[in-house]
Amino acid sequence: MRIQKEELKEIMKTKLHKAGLIERHAEMVADVLVHADARGIHSHGAMRVEYYAERIAKGGINTKPNFKFEKTGPCTATFDGDNGAGHVAAKLAMDEAIKIAKENGIAAVGVRRISHSGALSYFVQQAASEKLVGISVCQSDPMVVPYGGAEPYYGTNPIAFAAPGNDDKFIQFDMATTVQAWGKILHARSKNEKIPDTWAVDENGEPTTDPFDVKALLPIAGPKGYGLMMMVDILSGILLGLPFGSKVSSMYHDLSEYRNLGQLHIVINPAFFTGLSGFMSGISQTMEDLNNIKPAPGFDKVSYPGQRSAEREKEYQENGIEIVDDVYEYLISDTIHNNAYDQKDPFAV
Repeated sequence: MRIQKEELKEIMKTKLHKAGLIERHAEMVADVLVHADARGIHSHGAMRVEYYAERIAKGGINTKPNFKFEKTGPCTATFDGDNGAGHVAAKLAMDEAIKIAKENGIAAVGVRRISHSGALSYFVQQAASEKLVGISVCQSDPMVVPYGGAEPYYGTNPIAFAAPGNDDKFIQFDMATTVQAWGKILHARSKNEKIPDTWAVDENGEPTTDPFDVKALLPIAGPKGYGLMMMVDILSGILLGLPFGSKVSSMYHDLSEYRNLGQLHIVINPAFFTGLSGFMSGISQTMEDLNNIKPAPGFDKVSYPGQRSAEREKEYQENGIEIVDDVYEYLISDTIHNNAYDQKDPFAV
């Protein structure tokens, strides 16, 4: 079904507030979630609300966090999220990173002790909207076999990047370091759709097209993705003094426990390098150049990174956001959660 963006945001906010988040935090989380759905990243949108509501209701997300921001140098800082809603902590930490980068040219802000923070594209877009370059990386629970390995060690460990062009357009990407994010597996399950056999493996380590048979994900491009997920784990885990690798907490092991996840924002101010106008013109020229490249057979055009998501967002703004009927029915119901996630095998959810 289709629903208008503001209505979707409001019913998600209401559900999260009823689960226990203060209204301001519920609204901020809903804003990140609706951003994902509006750009077609449904794996990080409304379908996640029931999981968050269950974790909130069971005490696994701190509903009264004591956020602490600490400058550790001219361009560096940490933000302690006190295991509050990860979306809120990550957004507020990016706000601080933007301030530092505007003043000093570059910022690196580590976000400590948070819960799942959703689509990283939201946070790098915060920076790009302020005419800055944004980079964000974060940990996730171990679900990926390392290259050459037969059991999971790292998470999907995503990387996001955004850079501003002219006319409020951005080059932007948000990618898992696996062939596909776990949320996309969940989305396939919610729609009873098959997945490509390059995404994941079953209990025997064999490629599978059945999302319900998945027992581990595969790194993108083999050893290259393996290296990237290692880098993300170091920058958002070891660098911040947090659990890392297979020690990162599971999303579903115990929803009454805090997760203590880490995230790192890096923000660069182009004005301290080549100059803002020249930089933005260069980004716009890159967009134009990519669009003008002769498309390969089977493609109608070459899109720059983030272009299709921006076009989808515009289409959804006009015609409403498409979400699964069952998700909508849950959101408008009186049910806080159905006890569907706690103590589950992550690959069984």
